[in-house]
Amino acid sequence: MEAPVQMEMVELVPNGKHSEGLLPVATPTAGNQRVESHRRSCVEGEGFLQKSPSKEPHFTDFEGKTSFGMSVFNLSNAIMGSGILGLAYAMANTGIILFLFLLTAVALLSSYSIHLLLKSSGIVGIRAYEQLGYRAFGTPGKLAAALAITLQNIGAMSSYLYIIKSELPLVIQTFLNLKDHISDWYLNGNYLVILVSVTVILPLALMRQLGYLGYSSGFSLSCMVFFLIAVIYKKFHVPCPLPPNITNATGNISLVDEALLQVETEAAAFCTPSYFTLNTQTAYTIPIMAFAFVCHPEVLPIYTELKDPSKRKMQHISNLSIAVMYVMYFLAALFGYLTFYDGVESELLHTYNEVDPFDVLILCVRVAVLTAVTLTVPIVLFPVRRAIQQILFQNQEFSWLRHALIATALLTCINLLVIFAPNILGIFGVIGATSAPCLIFIFPAIFYFRIIPTEKEPAKSTPKILALCFAVLGLLLMTMSLSFIIIDWVSGTGQHGGSH
Repeated sequence: MEAPVQMEMVELVPNGKHSEGLLPVATPTAGNQRVESHRRSCVEGEGFLQKSPSKEPHFTDFEGKTSFGMSVFNLSNAIMGSGILGLAYAMANTGIILFLFLLTAVALLSSYSIHLLLKSSGIVGIRAYEQLGYRAFGTPGKLAAALAITLQNIGAMSSYLYIIKSELPLVIQTFLNLKDHISDWYLNGNYLVILVSVTVILPLALMRQLGYLGYSSGFSLSCMVFFLIAVIYKKFHVPCPLPPNITNATGNISLVDEALLQVETEAAAFCTPSYFTLNTQTAYTIPIMAFAFVCHPEVLPIYTELKDPSKRKMQHISNLSIAVMYVMYFLAALFGYLTFYDGVESELLHTYNEVDPFDVLILCVRVAVLTAVTLTVPIVLFPVRRAIQQILFQNQEFSWLRHALIATALLTCINLLVIFAPNILGIFGVIGATSAPCLIFIFPAIFYFRIIPTEKEPAKSTPKILALCFAVLGLLLMTMSLSFIIIDWVSGTGQHGGSH
């Protein structure tokens, strides 16, 4: 039986530790310390907890300092994954209208999911995903949430580092204008991914608070904006279709004319956009799009460090971040698709190699994408470290040594996976197909159903029925995703992709 709203208070410390209990008005020994503590505390805005004249809410032992804009940068960066490179391929297999419908539906569902998280968090005063699980289902709920966050984000980080491993050697090779592959260390992806992890990712991951990464997140988003501008620019400079090779017909004028006529006829059909498409690959693109807005593990940590926090303010940050990424996703998919149509590959940048492998603009775009992916890894690492602390070190004070060791151990394990497990993306495809629906659909819905008091919202009320329907939708997506991946493996086509 949950305690009444007025009696539930939570104190959150920077290392993710939570202590639950009652806060009296004052104690004989509190005195000046309580007054000073109140000045330093970040008191939740109206609507997060119902205030009582007998006590003041106290959530953190540090004052949130992250601005609205920096929070938008961090959350947008958490949403934007390497999946943006495959959205043009998704549009080619769904059509423009169906793609737009699916993308809009996913964006709205993601915003609703964050609404459920924030409302549940507001009722019990908890700003940690794992603690919401504990509040709803006890230790099993906490462990399930922590495990899902850990697996999902490790999978995402592995996919990012895998991109660095595969793309960075090609970028260096193009910079040096090397047409033949050489075996020097600076063209070895295994060495390069370790170098990037040690020199860039680890120092950023050692930041104590997520808000400090707002500047790197802003720069990462700028890189992806540059990628988007380049994709739009290339649409008007890449011929469709690519110039054909008719050298075998040059011996006969009539054959040349006939070949040219055939090419023109095929070009007219090939370079016509499709607005609604259903094929064997359409089913594979739906789960990928369904997980295009995964950011839920980062929502509550960002909320914790927000300056002058309130549930309404955090919802505005979430909605704005989702809206920004919605526009970027659609434009990148649209112009990438309208450049190559059905010839677009599952990784958009690879398709540009068919035009000119040494194109300077595309080279700069590759560098920008690599930069964005690299700067996203520390954002994704924070919730994993928090989940580990919630499970293993909940009752311990913050320790810089433990903080650094967890980050180092995580990056070491992920680097080893990327280097020695070439099929790691397939493995984490399964993990993403299970953990992502849990984090986006199932957990927010069932936590909401359990945490919101029945006096406030009965079990048969419309909000709770909608939440249960939301959880069922998540189960259907999980089943569908796993089915497609298993079919993919059995058939050997290898078309499944990551979820983020």
